[in-house]
Amino acid sequence: MPNLLYLAIAALSGAAMALQGTLNTALGKIVGIWESTLIVHLVGTVASLLIILVLGIGFGNLGKAGSAPWYVYLGGILNVLIIYAVVRTMPQIGVGNATTAIVVAQLITALIIDNTGAFGMKKVPFHYIDILGIVLLAIGARILFLE
Repeated sequence: MPNLLYLAIAALSGAAMALQGTLNTALGKIVGIWESTLIVHLVGTVASLLIILVLGIGFGNLGKAGSAPWYVYLGGILNVLIIYAVVRTMPQIGVGNATTAIVVAQLITALIIDNTGAFGMKKVPFHYIDILGIVLLAIGARILFLE
């Protein structure tokens, strides 16, 4: 049962990503792409701060930040790239097409990370049938969003 809960949470994350991209794009049309990226990060920073304060988590673990490998901080830069790319592409190709490209690229990258155990992730063996799954997903997504 716990695996179903985690799958549901992951699915919720996927739905939130499509909605987030749409909202960021709408904001970007009003204030500009880079300005919307900044605003989104500021709102996220305030939201994170409030969650930490309201839940009483505290800031004790921040002292461990110096022991983390340097590359884990690239997530912040990737976040900026992701928001920029989504806001830049969705108005041009639509939410469905952009999300399709995002999901296919996410799966390919996830397979590589799983197979190599990169960045300390659990190593999950690669199976050639995985490629078939990605190809079928890409074909199905393309059919879904034919223009």
